[in-house]
Order: sequence, then structure tokens, then C-alpha cells
Amino acid sequence: MEIMKVGSYEEMSKRAAEILKEKIKDKKNSVIGLPTGSTPLGFYKKIIEMNKNGEIDLREITTFNLDEYVGLSYDNEKSYHYYMMNNFFNHVKINKEKINIPNGNTEDIEKECEEYEKKIKESGGIDIQFLGIGTNGHIGFNEPNEYFENLTHKVKLDEKTRKDNARFFKTYEEVPKYAITMGIKTIFSAKEIVLLVSGKNKTEALKNTVEGKITPKFPSSILQLHNNVTIISTE
Repeated sequence: MEIMKVGSYEEMSKRAAEILKEKIKDKKNSVIGLPTGSTPLGFYKKIIEMNKNGEIDLREITTFNLDEYVGLSYDNEKSYHYYMMNNFFNHVKINKEKINIPNGNTEDIEKECEEYEKKIKESGGIDIQFLGIGTNGHIGFNEPNEYFENLTHKVKLDEKTRKDNARFFKTYEEVPKYAITMGIKTIFSAKEIVLLVSGKNKTEALKNTVEGKITPKFPSSILQLHNNVTIISTE
């Protein structure tokens, strides 16, 4: 596990973008795992700039997003599909057919989860997975639990997570109670993982991730066992 301490959010975003640039330089058809939330916005902005400047070519990559809220349609501005299109995909040259985001509005969530896992496997697996982290240690939407959920699944969101994410909605009541997320095994199967950590409220989460007991009650602690993890942190 390599920990990069940086002086600013801007530097964190730049370092992450450079890592992705080098990965695609080495393998043009890389399979990339992508996060949402406020932390990766600067990362996406840097990639957009690089793409416009001709520094990075995204046309052959395949992407898989970590998660999606259950019950929100693609055109709902609070959905992660909308987030990704609005903040990233619509601003770069990329093959839209190779973009994968869970469908949280499907009638058969179990089938959707199974198909998502199948697509990841058929792609050859994720080459590099970018992650954010919740204050409760969740990665993707893998919440504190009595055991590690392995594969893509439906999850009931922790009340702490819903309160943290309420800033993106008009009211707390509007925050969905469920989501589809890649499981811990799915995330852990990525050949390389990059965790982005920004904000004073994430300091304790970072400490527990790096130094704490490995336990499903703090999901990100599992990253201690992965053989290729880079943490880029402003804290």
C-alpha cells in the first residue's frame, strides 16, 4: 500500500488523472472502475482537460461504475447515471457502448446484479479501480456489516450514508434507501486500486483504513490485504 500525501484537492485530482493516463498509455483498452460523489469531481475535470488537449485517449477503454441508487431513472438528475454523463462522459471522446452503470430502476434487481458481474468478467476484469470513501468506511455502497458482501448486490443504505448524501438532495427524505453496488470481492479483484481521500471529515476513516482492524464493520479496511493499492490523500 502506497500513501501519497498531497497539499491540496487540486493536487490529489491531478495525481489521480496522471495515474489513469499512464494506465491507458500502457494498455489502450483498459477496463476502468469509476466512483461518484464529490471527491472525484476534480479528477474527472482533469481527465476532461487532458482529453481535450490530446494527452489521453479514452476511445478504447471500458468503464464500470461502482454503484447506482435504486429507484432513480437515468434522466433523474440525482442518479449516478446522470452524474457521470453530466460531469464526465458527455465531455470526452469515448465509446458510449463501453460505458457500464448499474440500472437502479430495473424491475429485476437480482438479474441486473448478475448481468453486471457477467459483463465485468467478460471484459477481462477491472484493470484499475478508482474509489472514494465514506465516513463510515464504505467503498462503493458496501456499508458496515457483519460480513463482506462478495459480488454486485442490492444494499440498504446506512443512515450515516444517507445523512452524508442528503446535501445532494432537497431533503433527507428524498435520499434513496437502497442502492446497487459492486461487492467487496468485485472491487478487490481489480488489478490495481486507487483510493481518493479528501476532507477533514475523512481523517478518521483514512486512519481506520490504513491502520485499523480488518473487519466488515469498516469495509475499506479490507484494502490492507490488496497487493496494489495507492491512496492519494489531502489529509
